[in-house]
Formats: sequence, C-alpha cells, structure tokens
Amino acid sequence: MGDRVGYLSQAREAIRGSFTSVRFSKIYETEPVDYLDQPWFLNQVAEIETDLQPESLLEWAQSLERRLGRQREIPKGPRTLDIDILLYDQKILAGEKLTLPHPELLNRRHVLVPLAELAPNKEYPLSYQTIRQALDQVKDRSQVKPYAPT
Repeated sequence: MGDRVGYLSQAREAIRGSFTSVRFSKIYETEPVDYLDQPWFLNQVAEIETDLQPESLLEWAQSLERRLGRQREIPKGPRTLDIDILLYDQKILAGEKLTLPHPELLNRRHVLVPLAELAPNKEYPLSYQTIRQALDQVKDRSQVKPYAPT
C-alpha cells in the first residue's frame, strides 16, 4: 500500500544503519498469492550480519515496521511493509513468535527468487537442499519479475 518504493528505501536505509556486511537483492515485482484481489507486491531480500539473537532481531524488525507506519487491513492482503526473517544461519526454531526457517520459504517463488540471487548455494536447514534447488522445485508458478519503475 502507498509508496512501495519509498517504504523499501526507508527499510534499506534503516538496515544499512543498524547492521554490518549488508547485501540486498534486486527489487522484484511479484504477483499476489493466497489473497489475489490486490495490487502486485514489491519484494527484496537482505542478507545481514548481526549479534542479535533471532527473537531480538524479530523485535527489531517489528519495531522498524511500526516506525515506518505499517498498515495491514486484511490478512495476506495489501500492506505498507512486511519484514520476515527467512533464515538465521542453520538455526531451527519453533517458538511462539518466530519459526525458523520461515515456514513458507520453500513454497513461495516471490521469496526464493531474490533469496537465490543472494545465496543460491545456501542450504535449507531442514532438507539440506540448496536455495537454487528449492527454487527449481517450487510448485508456486506466480510471476516474479525484476522491478522496472514506469
């Protein structure tokens, strides 16, 4: 919702200012899944180094979402900003607030495409397949294309 590029830009600046060794994928425009009656999304993946533990990293991400005025009116519907933790090294966690790896990671082309750009040979900790292999096998056929502003 709103200024999609602006929200991503603000999030990138906050990430760059808070973490070391930061890399970003390209921005991708992606077709919605699950709730289809909405505009396409912009997605991007960041790889960071941090001393924060996963739960503290989640708190940081949620704080950034709030600071940038996160709005979500419909579950899986349009939103201003949504930050997910996909992987944290090879950590496996099933917590009340956080599950690692992200439970939908292997099912979502809009996550795997930018993640494969940054870390194609990274192993998914529950299956030991690489992210590239997971992308090659994903059943989701929704469109994911590099973002080209008009």
